[in-house]
Amino acid sequence: MAEQHDAIEDRKPQSDEARSAFAPPDGVEQPQVPEEESPTSEFALPAGLAPVVEAPADQPASAFATPSTYSARDTPNALITTAGLPLVRLSKDAPWQDRMRTMLRMPVGDRPVAEPIQKHDDTGPAVPRVLDLTLRIGELLLSGGEGAEDVEAAMFAICRSYGLDRCEPTVTFTMLAITHQPSLVDDPVTANRTVRRRGTDYTRLAAVHRLVTDMTTEDHEVSLEEAYRRLAEIRRNRHPYPGWVLTTACGLLAGAASVLLGGGVAVFLVAAVGAILGDRLAWLCAARGLPEFYQFVVAAMPPAAMGVALSLLSWDLSPSAVITGGLFALIPGRALVAAVQDGLTGFYVTASARLLEVGYFFVAIVVGVLTVLYGGLQIHAELNPEGTFKPIDRPVVQILASFVLCLTFAILLQQDRSTVLIVASNGAVAWVVYAAIAVTAKGSPIMATAVAAGLVGLFGQLLSRYWNTSALLYVTAAIGPLLPGSATYFGVLSIAQNHMDTGIASLAKAAALALAIAIGVNLGNEIARLFLRAPGAGRAAAKRTRGF
Repeated sequence: MAEQHDAIEDRKPQSDEARSAFAPPDGVEQPQVPEEESPTSEFALPAGLAPVVEAPADQPASAFATPSTYSARDTPNALITTAGLPLVRLSKDAPWQDRMRTMLRMPVGDRPVAEPIQKHDDTGPAVPRVLDLTLRIGELLLSGGEGAEDVEAAMFAICRSYGLDRCEPTVTFTMLAITHQPSLVDDPVTANRTVRRRGTDYTRLAAVHRLVTDMTTEDHEVSLEEAYRRLAEIRRNRHPYPGWVLTTACGLLAGAASVLLGGGVAVFLVAAVGAILGDRLAWLCAARGLPEFYQFVVAAMPPAAMGVALSLLSWDLSPSAVITGGLFALIPGRALVAAVQDGLTGFYVTASARLLEVGYFFVAIVVGVLTVLYGGLQIHAELNPEGTFKPIDRPVVQILASFVLCLTFAILLQQDRSTVLIVASNGAVAWVVYAAIAVTAKGSPIMATAVAAGLVGLFGQLLSRYWNTSALLYVTAAIGPLLPGSATYFGVLSIAQNHMDTGIASLAKAAALALAIAIGVNLGNEIARLFLRAPGAGRAAAKRTRGF
């Protein structure tokens, strides 16, 4: 009876508490019971892998063997190799422009810690005041025509000179911003400033560069109060040349350009008068608050009107030289060089904005000249759209004309009197090189323009490093003789006479010459930096695209 009772009890279904939830049901093959009840360690060797036998001392050990010196309590220091990574050593003898440019092109984690050059109290620098000073100086540089990368380098240099590490400046066409993060756990401090007005005053630009140089060198002690005081003096200083000198310089520039293209004394005087009238009308429009587009339209009309008047009077003069001479004073070569420089250094937003500005100015010039030429053709003015300037063998006169052109261009840019003769000489040398390739050797005008502009950029960069100032002082005015005035005039004239194909081709040639000037200047700058003492073992490029 007891055995039957036990059998009946075995056949009864067990409750959930009496059986495991993970037990297989009846009728399912039971799994094999493991040999060991405890699970294996994750550090145990897998099945089929032979245990590692420590190699004798005279044989090299396996890469998978446990190091003999390993200890959980006393672990060896990790060895981090830097093979393949360029070692950058910042030299204090190098110019601050090159040192800061190298810093900006380095990854943030690889930048050395900032060493304060300017002294401050024990509490540290006033971060908001340093950022505000940095933005004010950057605004003056950007509004004066400096490239975006050079503005960022100056802002970065100011912050590091006052001991602010982990600063990131950002420059666009109309906005400057800078961010400072004291540490990874602190909130960042960000400040920005809008550039609303732009002016051309290279004397002020040179003064700002001297201030930044003094702030980044140990030989000068420039406190925040002293920096603010000097910055206020720079802003208050008046332009070195009065208005009547600028107007006269504009006329002389147009006259020198007309002589450079084959005109005589009479053409020089007529072109000068037309440019002076255009400059005065542009000043009048500016005083009434008209945008710059309309100022350029008005300024381009008087030289074109003087050329049309000469053709109606049938005087034995060159109307083309008169009109082209007036255009030399209006073509925005400075903005074009800055736009291409920003594009080549990776600042595409700023470069696009600058190129758009150049395009608007160029269209304004075309509209002004085209309006006058169209009116002249309606009254039967004899203007030859097929004419070109024939090379004239008078090198001495042309060299002197190019010298005067660059001299007056430098005055229009409000350069310091000590730099005017130097930049004029640089421009005269550029014209000699251009004439030797394009006229004497009968080479391509575009290639000749690029080579001459490259020499301008090379000499300008070397001179700027020697005098420790901006390269714009020795570059912008020196490219004056290379500006594409004649191609622009003949393109507009062909369009006025309904020769659209010829006109568009001539304007395309003018655009190609302008780009050759800008690219040549930038290439000359880069070649000059190759021979300068660089702050590192290798000068890294701006890795903003493919990152080679």
